[in-house]
Amino acid sequence: MNARDSASIAAPSPWRLCVAPMMDWTDRHCRHFHRLLSPHARLYTEMVNAYAIRHGDRERLLGFDASEHPVALQLGGSDPAALAEAARVGEDWGYDEINLNCGCPSDRVQAGRFGACLMREPALVAECVAAMIAAVSIPVTVKCRIGVDDQDDDADLARFVSEVRSAGCKVFIVHARKAWLKGLSPKENRDVPPLNYPRVHRLRADFPDLTLVMNGGLVTVADCVEQVAALDGVMLGRAAYHEPWILAELERALFDPEHELPERAEVVHRMRAYTESRLALGDSLSQVTRHMLGLFQGLPGARKFRRVLSEQGHRAGSGWAVVERALAAMQEVSLAA
Repeated sequence: MNARDSASIAAPSPWRLCVAPMMDWTDRHCRHFHRLLSPHARLYTEMVNAYAIRHGDRERLLGFDASEHPVALQLGGSDPAALAEAARVGEDWGYDEINLNCGCPSDRVQAGRFGACLMREPALVAECVAAMIAAVSIPVTVKCRIGVDDQDDDADLARFVSEVRSAGCKVFIVHARKAWLKGLSPKENRDVPPLNYPRVHRLRADFPDLTLVMNGGLVTVADCVEQVAALDGVMLGRAAYHEPWILAELERALFDPEHELPERAEVVHRMRAYTESRLALGDSLSQVTRHMLGLFQGLPGARKFRRVLSEQGHRAGSGWAVVERALAAMQEVSLAA
């Protein structure tokens, strides 16, 4: 066992398990729910445009519950001054990390000159990162792809990482697919370009001092354990959202083999106080409970649970009683199975 392996056992990387920033999904309600499943996972906001922080409703854009820590703010942008300002605001609001999006392939993001298209401009990314690092005392990290379009997977990725590293970035979360900015939709970019895990693994040899986190195509506990053995951590996206119970299983697999998994219904009940506090602030029940729909995936009654929440949760005045009805309906199916 080498020194790096010994250190990782004694003190797991803060990025050992991460839940990816996902637009329209990883809002504050989702993050609160995910925290109940995994006390150690590092949670990320949806991407927030740096200019929106300057001009928009900061409570809506940045508000979060203290229970979410450790939680990172992901920023989109390519203006070093605007990003530095947004990073300062994020730190002031209490975030534990500022993450720069260099991986999103959507046309709207490209039009704003940020996201995956920034992989063509490592010098600009380095300038942005340097400005943010100078503005805050918390970690500034980068989430990127292995390349875009016809870039060479090895040479161009190494060039990008090297230049951004020289600006002070020590943590890279790498989606192990290229992004094809012309010809593929954002949805297709999540599946069509082939995964290239070996390319990310080669970064370990190229940059042994960096913290490297694998993202892309991780759907099982075994997938994650395998990648953590080679790198510093994993980041899950759709798998964590659609089947969130994997976060509880990974809490045990990656942090504490003796960790006692809670009952899934218990997790639902632990959402009650938070849910009712948000209802009192004017949020609808469905805004909170939509993130819980996959909790019982694969179990008897899961479809009934989802149906009751989906059909009744959006109704005006809906309260916690709807959740209780969903649990009861699921239990009826489970007992009859």
